Amino acid sequence: MSSYKKTDVTIWTGRVSDVQLYLHEKIKCIDLENEALPIAKNISFAILGYACDEGVRRNQGRTGAIDGPDMIRRMLAPLANHFKKDVQILDVGDIICHNTNLEKTQSYTTDKIHQLLINKYFTICLGGGHDLSYAHYNGLKRQFSNSTIGIINLDAHFDLRKISDKGNSGTPFYQISKENDHFNYLCLGIQEESNNKELFETANKLGVRYIKNTDFTIQNKDNITPIVNDFISAVDHIYLTIDLDGFSSVLAPGVSAPSPVGFSADIALTIIEQICTSGKLISLDIVELNPKYDIDNCTARLAARLIYSMIQFFSNTV
Repeated sequence: MSSYKKTDVTIWTGRVSDVQLYLHEKIKCIDLENEALPIAKNISFAILGYACDEGVRRNQGRTGAIDGPDMIRRMLAPLANHFKKDVQILDVGDIICHNTNLEKTQSYTTDKIHQLLINKYFTICLGGGHDLSYAHYNGLKRQFSNSTIGIINLDAHFDLRKISDKGNSGTPFYQISKENDHFNYLCLGIQEESNNKELFETANKLGVRYIKNTDFTIQNKDNITPIVNDFISAVDHIYLTIDLDGFSSVLAPGVSAPSPVGFSADIALTIIEQICTSGKLISLDIVELNPKYDIDNCTARLAARLIYSMIQFFSNTV
């Protein structure tokens, strides 16, 4: 049984203008298993879904993130298209998990991300659980084997749990730390209430840099930006991962682990712009959208706006 599913093109729908006034008119769907993937020209993005919440289930979270990728697509589709004409956006389908085989799903995801990178696409991965990051990082490492990759994670959680049996949505960065000589990891929005003492001890032992949610505010921007800049300057490339459960549940109720005291959209967008303008961002994922618990699709809409803003920031700096 294939671990790949092409995108249902009817998801990309909305008002019709015939002159690409809307995003759904600009995006082209590609079947990665049956169509040739062209080498990217100019500024090119590839959207890849990770329709898997087996890692969330293993981590005793609320399942439902398997439906996240398509819901984000639906919220992206009707947005107005203000991107430059030479900006290309492909939707290259979904990786799906069969028979709870998370490890096979992650391996396949790594292969597909590497395929996109070889063809010079900026990858935008839609989760799915945060176990996506283990696969995503391995795809980046395969392509940029002689470079240092810094991970910036906007999240309430470290996701540095030690593996007792198999990996899950709470272990990806611990797995990365143990499989690489260099581990460059910055977490923004960490909540003390959501990470036990052992996780803080693990983070400190691994040299993880972090800013707690109480300090990750727009009012504290002048103290945050130098920390982010110092981290960026110490690595060759940046991989940005955004866990929607880091946001306040006022903004993001539809997640696996909601919190009423998460961070706000303004500081997240400020940091995303800062990372984009650095010229070092190579890949992005957004994880843990759980449509089952969303309210009027507001979490999915937030995810779509974050992706839209990243494309806009990135395109304007290239």
